[in-house]
Amino acid sequence: MMDWTDRHCRVFHRHLTRRALLYTEMLTTGAIIHGGRERLLGFDPVEHPVALQLGGSDPRDLALAATIGEDFGYDEINLNVGCPSDRVKDGRFGACLMAEPELVARCVDAMKAAVTVPVTVKCRIGIDDQDPEVALDSLAHAVVAAGADALIVHARKAWLNGLSPKENRDIPPLDYDRVYRLKQAMPDVPIIINGGIPSIDEAKLHLARVDGVMLGRAAYQEPWRLLSVDADIFGETAPHATMQDALEAMMPYIEQQLARGTRLHAITRHFVGAFHAVPGARAFRRHLAEQGTKQGAGLEVLRDAIAHVGRSAAIEVAA
Repeated sequence: MMDWTDRHCRVFHRHLTRRALLYTEMLTTGAIIHGGRERLLGFDPVEHPVALQLGGSDPRDLALAATIGEDFGYDEINLNVGCPSDRVKDGRFGACLMAEPELVARCVDAMKAAVTVPVTVKCRIGIDDQDPEVALDSLAHAVVAAGADALIVHARKAWLNGLSPKENRDIPPLDYDRVYRLKQAMPDVPIIINGGIPSIDEAKLHLARVDGVMLGRAAYQEPWRLLSVDADIFGETAPHATMQDALEAMMPYIEQQLARGTRLHAITRHFVGAFHAVPGARAFRRHLAEQGTKQGAGLEVLRDAIAHVGRSAAIEVAA
């Protein structure tokens, strides 16, 4: 979710579910080691549990970045071996590392030696002309032998030669059965499935076959779906009954961020899908787009946008 999610998005999502594990966007080891760490890694305590997702291929750099992440308070360190963008391929990290399982294993080994929090790996079922039966097993067995605590599998190939990153999200066919077979072969290893899962109801179907489900675009584009996670998946009460209640609970955080110089749009851009298919949703989005981007925009802009949405309709959708 590079260029999509950030710390403000995670705070928003935490107001929708107490239990889901939240992940950062992928951050490179170089950025963390040499960049502004507070800007890149700082997060609000409300976000826990939250995992830091790293991109890199040098075991020493990954160990150092993982240590920095643990010191910042992250609950898990995740190594991304699934991102197909040109930028990560050129930097020798992301999905191209599916071709180098032994290197990935060395990276995991170095990270495990450096931190006490769980170290996990996110991958694809294969890349380009690889046979997914061989490629996924090779990577999975290598990283688990090195100490990986869980494997998150995006259930489609990444085509690094010939497809754009956007096309890689849709064109290679999903193969959930391949992930199920991995789980059957490695029953003691936590296996989380990812890729094209559009709803909590479908996530529940996958949970009958694997240990966890990761949502990306569905959670971001239609965040109202997260209101049912705690009840439907964990059997617990959601932190807020409606999206309006969740956004109201966000107000103190937004006010705090505005006082620090954050522009309103940097936060409210993550609310675009909050009221998908609810009467007044279009007016809500339009008001934020027109008014939220203005210099000095404050909480009144968000309150006015919410006023366009009918409370009864939101309750019906959330239910």
